[in-house]
Amino acid sequence: MKYISTRDKSKNFEFKDVFIKGLADDGGLFISETLHKYTKSEIDDFKELSYSQLAKKIIHPFIGNFTSEDELSKIIEKSYSVFRKDNVVELIKVGDRSVLELFHGPTLAFKDIAMQLLGNFYEHYLNNSNKKINIVVATSGDTGAAAIDAIRGKKNLNIFVLHPHNRISRIQRKLMTTGKDENVFNIAVKGNFDDCQNLVKSMFSDKEFSNQINMSGVNSINWARIIAQSVYYFYCYFLVEDQKQPVNFSVPTGNFGDIYAGYLAKKLGLPINKLIVATNQNDILHRAISEGKYEATNVLETISPSMDIQIASNFERLIYDLNEHDSSQTLDDMKNIKQNGQYIINDEKLKKINRDFLSARMSEQETLNVIKNTYEKFNIVLDPHTAIGFGAFDKLNLNGNNIVLATAHPCKFPDAILKAINLKSDLPEELRFILDEKENYAIIANNLKKIKQYILGKS
Repeated sequence: MKYISTRDKSKNFEFKDVFIKGLADDGGLFISETLHKYTKSEIDDFKELSYSQLAKKIIHPFIGNFTSEDELSKIIEKSYSVFRKDNVVELIKVGDRSVLELFHGPTLAFKDIAMQLLGNFYEHYLNNSNKKINIVVATSGDTGAAAIDAIRGKKNLNIFVLHPHNRISRIQRKLMTTGKDENVFNIAVKGNFDDCQNLVKSMFSDKEFSNQINMSGVNSINWARIIAQSVYYFYCYFLVEDQKQPVNFSVPTGNFGDIYAGYLAKKLGLPINKLIVATNQNDILHRAISEGKYEATNVLETISPSMDIQIASNFERLIYDLNEHDSSQTLDDMKNIKQNGQYIINDEKLKKINRDFLSARMSEQETLNVIKNTYEKFNIVLDPHTAIGFGAFDKLNLNGNNIVLATAHPCKFPDAILKAINLKSDLPEELRFILDEKENYAIIANNLKKIKQYILGKS
């Protein structure tokens, strides 16, 4: 399979380039040049597979000669052996809808599902090369911990994680900053997540710097993460009892990566009806999908910090589709977004979006109410992000199998849970030790030069 950039489809890339680079040299996102759409019969053949077997079936066509099929099986088995559930995820019934629990990995968030695989992909790649790689990643809370757990202790790999200082939960921070591995570096940036993300993008764009440190990235724009995350949409579909009814997924969404993975699954032939973009008060994606106005505003701090984002990086892949795969038009659109902070979607393109996507926005109080009501009715504790996905179905009239993606364990957001239901949600026993561990991170101004100097000094 060949890959191109959303901003220039004249050049072809292999999976290895796409995985290691993360971001194209022209600033665009990598996307597969073609897709094999599975027939109903082919999809039915997947039904009896274990999660790991299904992952191999979905992922293998995307990676070409990066590794053999047998080696891929070993990498997948190793990646998912650290999860608390044999089949990685679990679907539970909660009232008139279902919740797909994606937080059974080592850092209690859906990011583990793709990140463990990426960590082992890096190890496989470096075993066959003499290179050393420095991974630089921005996090709004969960990506950093998942990336660190996947990379820590691995040879010829360093990881630098930028998080917004004092804008993630204490548990999210401790999961990142209490490790003792010498190849892990945490940077608290005096700014918000969008600032962290812009710093990382600027470093990628600086070819001299990125080549000097052999820089790679594992943010949600990395195509390897997208294909890994598409697997659980397939797996969940097979867990649905009545597949004659439409299947809808509500996805708590900040950077548009997780829901884009669902969109990829649909393009591969999975019969998904609607994908619901569920946002908090930082609702740029809701405004884009419901009104056609993708306009950045100030980032608000909320009880769902992983969604406190105004620039949704993966949205560019959807813009590329809306432009009928016209990369020059996509380049112009992205320049306009950067210069003017907006992208107006015309009626024709909005209708095209709404064939696949709907959206809903939840206020802080609505989110707390969903946590409270769900606990009182069903004795289930939802984290604030999952609560937003759960509540989105109450704002939309959708029949069928309504599935909410549970993206994080509630214990990662103890203040919100305490406020909503006056309950302390404990960490799983095997992780409680982090509460007493010493933290190690540098606090640095939102300054590209200073961040680069720090990374150069440690890489």
